[in-house]
Amino acid sequence: MTSAELEAARSGDEEAFASLVAPFRRELHLHCYRITGSVDDADDLLQEVLLAAWKGLPGFAGRSSLRTWLYRIATTRSLNALREQRRRPRPVPVPPFEPPNPNDRFDLPHLQPYPDALVDELDPAAQAVARESVELAFVVALQRMPPRQAATLILCDVLDFTVTEAAELLAIGPDGG
Repeated sequence: MTSAELEAARSGDEEAFASLVAPFRRELHLHCYRITGSVDDADDLLQEVLLAAWKGLPGFAGRSSLRTWLYRIATTRSLNALREQRRRPRPVPVPPFEPPNPNDRFDLPHLQPYPDALVDELDPAAQAVARESVELAFVVALQRMPPRQAATLILCDVLDFTVTEAAELLAIGPDGG
């Protein structure tokens, strides 16, 4: 990223903005998927993240890297989407269907596997890490965790952000407070 490219994007140059965010699109999509467990939701969230970044770029002060700033937006949007999903009432089955006994142990209605074709677009080293971090078992475990805890795990253990950076992204102290 050059400062001229950043300034051009800030002044409304769509091509400069596209060039700035292009290196991060795939990893941001993966990040949104890991948090939500849904490729469809990740698609929608990536669009929201890019729109928010476009609108917020004039306010980007450069105190952190562009990547960190984009991850802050993506993490916040993803956590908000999870919060919103939990607030929506569950659909009521239409009679005469007899629903099974309620069991929230494995109630993850939006969990989808991440398409191999999207992981294959990454370089070979990133592919290995990405495949491991989008395995359904890992994503199921993430879905069972409290959202902020899952986001912290993803940021630190998958994306190699430091604890301090993750705390800053999530607007919490490094000790959780």
